[in-house]
Amino acid sequence: MGFHKRLVWDPKLILAQMAAMQFFFYTTFGFLLGIIDTLAGQPISLGQIFDYRSITFSNVLGWTSIFTFILNGFAGGVSLVYVVERHRKCLDFAATVHIFHFFISCFYGGFPYRWQWWAINVVSLLFMSLLGEYLCMRKELQDIPLASKDRSSLVSTV
Repeated sequence: MGFHKRLVWDPKLILAQMAAMQFFFYTTFGFLLGIIDTLAGQPISLGQIFDYRSITFSNVLGWTSIFTFILNGFAGGVSLVYVVERHRKCLDFAATVHIFHFFISCFYGGFPYRWQWWAINVVSLLFMSLLGEYLCMRKELQDIPLASKDRSSLVSTV
């Protein structure tokens, strides 16, 4: 028997966490893509996020998309700490984000046939999941303060 409280099945919370993770995934992706494309002198387009043909090693636009995907995996790992808060759930939520991204990409540009798209998404998923698990474990293992200095000075001694 562990010391953690039992998790209650709360579908509304899970759906809210999934929506928050998708929001953070695409918001940070767009923000990072805007910065990297501007620095590289490339035009910004939704195709870089959703079209599998944009993930390629043969041109600068493809490399900016790949680099952004990798950075976004790290940003997603950080967002898992604040949204999910439990290391055991990080892989589930990271996989869910990427599965939704797969379906949206299929709708936008068709089924991704390039191996580069699959490889970059798997790498992004691994970075997001592993960094999220590591950061969540560190947060879970932090000492719980029993009394703060400010609060202890307010208590009068008898």
